[in-house]
Amino acid sequence: MKVAIVANSAWYLQNFRLGLARHLLGLGHEVLFVSPADGHESKLTAQGFAFQAWPLASASTNPWREMHAVRSLRRLLDAQAVEAVLSYTPKGNIYSGLALTGRRAVFLPNISGLGRAFIEPGLLTHVVTLLYRQALQRAQRVIFQNEDDRDAFVQFGIVTHDRSLRVPGSGVDLARFQPQAWPTGPRRFLFVGRLLRDKGVNEFVAAARAIRSQRKDCEFVMLGSSRSGNPTAVPISELQTWLQAGWVQHIEQLDDVRPELARAHCVVLPSYREGVPRSLLEAAAMARPVLATDVPGCRDTVRPGRTGLLCEARSASALEAGLSDLLAMSDAQLQALGQAGRAFMEEEFDERKVLATYAGLLSSR
Repeated sequence: MKVAIVANSAWYLQNFRLGLARHLLGLGHEVLFVSPADGHESKLTAQGFAFQAWPLASASTNPWREMHAVRSLRRLLDAQAVEAVLSYTPKGNIYSGLALTGRRAVFLPNISGLGRAFIEPGLLTHVVTLLYRQALQRAQRVIFQNEDDRDAFVQFGIVTHDRSLRVPGSGVDLARFQPQAWPTGPRRFLFVGRLLRDKGVNEFVAAARAIRSQRKDCEFVMLGSSRSGNPTAVPISELQTWLQAGWVQHIEQLDDVRPELARAHCVVLPSYREGVPRSLLEAAAMARPVLATDVPGCRDTVRPGRTGLLCEARSASALEAGLSDLLAMSDAQLQALGQAGRAFMEEEFDERKVLATYAGLLSSR
């Protein structure tokens, strides 16, 4: 079967969907990656996969431009004689469904988080709900990464419960993300993600500033792109102010985050809502404790008090309290949280479970 894996960036496909592509290839499927070209497509083709560029502007809301993106995707899928589409990211899911209208291809969209339209309810939420309802009605199964998002889509009348299923996020490659030696030096708290307000970056910096004003034996590091076109992206001028003040450090996005995870004593994600954040799965797989907000997606990755801590979202003071609790723990206590996190990943989030689900859905068609 010829399978297209569709998303809003080649960077996303390279970082999050190569494992799935290799698994499907090993089962005899032909795999095609489809996304806008952003420089990372060469890393997909270097792995032996075909790639087709799709003219999509991730942050655009221009109706004519968006309709052109749908038509372009429809022509591309037809020209490539695609038999199944596995889609990701909001526009990837919606536009794939619209592009496949009247087609016989298998359609398996993955809802890996609801995005800003549902984080800040408004007119956009209504529009996106209508688009999802139209696009997903022809999906054989709609795949969710957490039950909160699944329940929301059922409540909004977008999907029915019997046409949906939940997988444990994207899973984590337990062979690639292995426990590492405990780091020495000042306590290092690592945020991994794009520098967006919706990811809780402002709260992370505010908490870091408060703690650093009282003690200097800790570091706060942000690892992620500062060049996002997302409307909630942190302005470069604001980032420079933070860096110059010495409250935080910044590392631009990396293809391999493992060395930075290994250097961290704890990985922090104060996001407002997620699907299931891969950064926390990878951190736990490497036996690092995590601190996350008690919101959909994030809470799925933590066993509070056993593998890490949860705190209130949108609250710098709550995040500061959680960070202070971790600073008060001994290395032995933190390592125990990390070791329990590794066991949790082995029990619930092994990537092989997700791959097997996709393989089963495709083989039944």
